[in-house]
Amino acid sequence: MTSSSAPALPDFSGEVATHYAEYRRGYPPAVLDTLAHTFGLDAHPGIGDLALDLGCGTGQLALPLAGRVRSVIGMDPEPDMLREARAAADRAGVRNALWLLGTDTDVPALAALLSGDRPLGVTVIGNALHWMRPAELFRALRPLTRPGGGVAVIANGAPVWAQDTDWSRALRAALEEHFGRPITASCGTGAAEREGYAAALAGAGFTDVRETVIAYEDALTPDQLLGTLYSAIPAPQLPSPAERPAFAARLRAALPAPPTAAGYPEQVRVSLLTGRA
Repeated sequence: MTSSSAPALPDFSGEVATHYAEYRRGYPPAVLDTLAHTFGLDAHPGIGDLALDLGCGTGQLALPLAGRVRSVIGMDPEPDMLREARAAADRAGVRNALWLLGTDTDVPALAALLSGDRPLGVTVIGNALHWMRPAELFRALRPLTRPGGGVAVIANGAPVWAQDTDWSRALRAALEEHFGRPITASCGTGAAEREGYAAALAGAGFTDVRETVIAYEDALTPDQLLGTLYSAIPAPQLPSPAERPAFAARLRAALPAPPTAAGYPEQVRVSLLTGRA
């Protein structure tokens, strides 16, 4: 995961972005507390920290982070994701967020836009680093990061098709039958991937590289489960609106009945891999 190549960026436009905004899980307060403590984040309006959320999606992390810093930049390559993020910020009354179209390869250009010496207090990357070039990215971020600040690579739980539950295994089998191939993507949550990211952070000069895990229990209703799944399928592979009812019916038929009134239980394991400048 530290080579100069990265997978081609997927198409997360249109309905995918809409499902992402509605169904992707947020981050528990303990995640924000850990970021603030690890990097000594300051929210003072005049001299506080600037945060960068790279691959920000529809703002699930950038918006709560905005309350812990002077301002936050949410950067994503998909305009529809940024449109949803901006709308969510407006609804929440968040006024210190800036939304930029860009990828990890655009990070070096931020140096010309940011004032001050090493201005970033923290860069967060939530379930998006598998679409990037970690080694090159971390080397680009190092000179943009203030002393004591750093990078946090956050895995917000395993994908719905990759969990150790009966319902997740049934979902994966149904998806493999539909797509005609094994479904193995872990979206950067796998142990080997995390180890590679840690090595890349250290190789770029970040220190005190460590993992903090925040675990909690949750449940997904059948609608939430399907909505979360739709948010992870690139637009060209997502069944068309006309095909969607049949696709959903096949998945629902393959799933066991929800074991509780709340839906399908899951053990969410949020991993924060952090390195300090």
